[in-house]
Amino acid sequence: MERPLTKDIKSDGSYLNIKEYEKAGGYAALRKVIKGMSPAEVQETVRASKLKGRGGAGFSTGMKWSFVPMGEDAPKTKYLICNADEMEPGTFKDRVLLEGNPHQLIEGMIIASYAIQANISYVFLRWAYREAARVIQKSLNEAYEAGYLGEKILGSGFSLHMHLHTGVGRYMCGEETALLNALEGKRATPRAKPPFPQVSGLYGKPTIVNNVETLCCVPHIINNGPQWFIGLSKSEDSGTKIYGVSGKVNRPGAWELPMGVTMGELIEEYAGGMKNGYKLKGALPGGASTDFLTTEHMNVKMDFNSVAAAGSRLGTGTMIVMDDATCPVGFVHNLQHFFAQESCGWCTPCREGLPWVEKILLSLENGGGKEEDIGLLEMHGQLLGPGNTFCALAPGAMEPLQSAIKYFKDDFVEHIKKRGCPYN
Repeated sequence: MERPLTKDIKSDGSYLNIKEYEKAGGYAALRKVIKGMSPAEVQETVRASKLKGRGGAGFSTGMKWSFVPMGEDAPKTKYLICNADEMEPGTFKDRVLLEGNPHQLIEGMIIASYAIQANISYVFLRWAYREAARVIQKSLNEAYEAGYLGEKILGSGFSLHMHLHTGVGRYMCGEETALLNALEGKRATPRAKPPFPQVSGLYGKPTIVNNVETLCCVPHIINNGPQWFIGLSKSEDSGTKIYGVSGKVNRPGAWELPMGVTMGELIEEYAGGMKNGYKLKGALPGGASTDFLTTEHMNVKMDFNSVAAAGSRLGTGTMIVMDDATCPVGFVHNLQHFFAQESCGWCTPCREGLPWVEKILLSLENGGGKEEDIGLLEMHGQLLGPGNTFCALAPGAMEPLQSAIKYFKDDFVEHIKKRGCPYN
């Protein structure tokens, strides 16, 4: 099977420069778009491919683009932003693309910008991705020199200027409206919706924010067509996905695979199974803000609907494996400590609730747990759930907690009975 995103990434750790990318067929999709497709045709091609956002939400990319005002009466300034602020714990898929094949992303961003007629674009990059920043900036310079960016691209009437913006290191910037505030030089807090960014985003202008992996799919869809992209999948969700596995497995890493491989295939076949002396206890299928799945879910397809039906979310598709020698309470406490630190403080439930959850879990670990603590944690799982906070940070933080209590409640009880962590 052809692997559209990672097949040209070199194994020596160096990135594809513009000449290497062009030799591999790079920028052919852009030429096809500029010379023979209208913005509406590009939008329809992506919509027909059934591409869903690879940042975690799984929303139709083509439909998202269609919400941007078009035509004579639309605002003249529009923005296309790549969300490369990859700060979800356990997630490293976008880094592979950013450091290995930056021109693939740039081409995807140019095509997406053309589709919505945006004339300014940004790569919003996580501060810690310093190597990615270096190669992206160098690649942007190459793209300008080759005429793929700037005024009247490839002799057309379409112009686009693209900039690299390095964030200051807040998890909150992964939420698209907080990202927009950060780009404007404001505190990274979420905005009320509506209005949605597609209508009123950066500086009040129509704006599309897409994930790195999402945008990297676009040139291949244009080159090969929607049906080709759909045919790459093993499920109702189209295309391929970069899946990752971390934890006590024999071969932790990331692989581009057909959408819909099973949880068991990922762990046993690609990650090489559990290390000697360890057994699988549970796994977060899509990064730190997803619900646990267990050994009973090994046949679940790793696509958006199948994982949701199993009680979790596909999220970023980068799995964190928890083994039987790791304390579930300590595991979840570590995550809640992160989420409590990263709360932007904009709404009271998140600002006050997450530190409270973190303190209860720490008390359980240190031997100060009480019987009512489990009930308090379950209550927070409800009070900080969807619809009760301004954005999805706190509900996401509750997913591993509430599922840990569901599947590993005996471990929580043992902490209270034994006055401390029985795994120590």
